Amino acid sequence: MNGLAMRVECERCGASLRADDVAYICSYECTYCAVCYDALERRCKNCGGELARRPRRAPDAENVCPVLPDSVA
Repeated sequence: MNGLAMRVECERCGASLRADDVAYICSYECTYCAVCYDALERRCKNCGGELARRPRRAPDAENVCPVLPDSVA
């Protein structure tokens, strides 16, 4: 199972993005900081797609999605 790639920097300005920072992604997982999100008028500069807020993780969380039991999935 592939999870969401938590990119560590904004693709437009290069700002560092921690797992618990507010960031925005398109459906191809292009990643932007909040400042660039506003500057890009909420559209990905690569594909033109709509940017949505990226889910956040705890700063010390591993980049692995836990496996759910079959009865929950």
